[in-house]
Amino acid sequence: MKDTALSSTHEALGAKMVPFAGYNMPVQYEGVNIEHETVRTSVGVFDVSHMGEFLIEGPHALELIQKVSSNDASKLEIGKAQYSCLPNDDGGVVDDLIIYKLKEETYLLVVNASNIEKDWNWISSKNDVGAEMRDLSEDYSLLAIQGPKAVEAMQSLTSHDLSAIKFYNFVVGDFAGIENVIISATGYTGSGGFEIYCKNSEVKQIWDKVFEAGADFGIKPIGLAARDTLRLEMGYCLYGNDIDDTTSPIEAGLGWVCKFNKDFTNSEALKAEKEHTPERKLVAFKLDERGIPRHGYDIVDGSGKTIGVVTSGTMSPSLGIGIGMGYVPTVFSKVDSKIFIQVRKKAIPATVVKAPFYKG
Repeated sequence: MKDTALSSTHEALGAKMVPFAGYNMPVQYEGVNIEHETVRTSVGVFDVSHMGEFLIEGPHALELIQKVSSNDASKLEIGKAQYSCLPNDDGGVVDDLIIYKLKEETYLLVVNASNIEKDWNWISSKNDVGAEMRDLSEDYSLLAIQGPKAVEAMQSLTSHDLSAIKFYNFVVGDFAGIENVIISATGYTGSGGFEIYCKNSEVKQIWDKVFEAGADFGIKPIGLAARDTLRLEMGYCLYGNDIDDTTSPIEAGLGWVCKFNKDFTNSEALKAEKEHTPERKLVAFKLDERGIPRHGYDIVDGSGKTIGVVTSGTMSPSLGIGIGMGYVPTVFSKVDSKIFIQVRKKAIPATVVKAPFYKG
């Protein structure tokens, strides 16, 4: 297992460490519910340095990105980021990712930790245009500083006006005494905040100064378990659970990042799927009675027939009810549709709802 540059720091803080995507990662410190509440009400910090970063450069960089990604990266301006996915040739998804335009002809692709090698090989296999590619994943760290107090708590660490950085925009500048840091108004929690990209050699200084600056705001370190409950309350997809090589972006509700004004991998088939409505859809649901839906539980209809499977589920810390997502036949996908979740021997009634679960 690999360590991040902060693994020993997490251990010293008493974090429970677990293997995740080949890395030794903190899953929790004080407890999932406490950490979840910290991010929803004040500010928390995640070490997500296991994520992958690829630099795509040169006169053919955009051409390659347009070919492999579903969104329209030609719309990006310097200082803006874009959520997208990498479709495969068979209707599924290689990965979802964020694309940053750093300069003219220079883009940063941020990919999921478990898919770094797969994504690199996939993009490389499509690079017949001569774009320059560099894998920076081993050299860079990533901190997610998330919560409604993030701007106020972190403003003293940078000369940039953090409140002026709009969602999915970023600046490259000074932060916590380090130059050329990417300060990005992105995140996976739905509670606002920033993601900080820096070199491994710089991240400990940044971590320490972040906690000094945030001390008066109740800042705490947050583990991956709360990251999962926070993203699920927002209805955000998790690769490997809600999307994978067998799920199409259309049925997963990611048609909005598929721009058919350009050609990309499998775009013709995906366009036809969108026009004809997929046979199944990913839905958000909440339980009508007490219970906890778990990944892999069957979704059944009123007669007990299995119609789908739970891809993500939890007891929502913010709402106090069981929530989840899963694929069902399209006929069951309308809001207010009634389905049942098979929790051991009991079929618990559930209602299809419109995400996000947490409205803030």
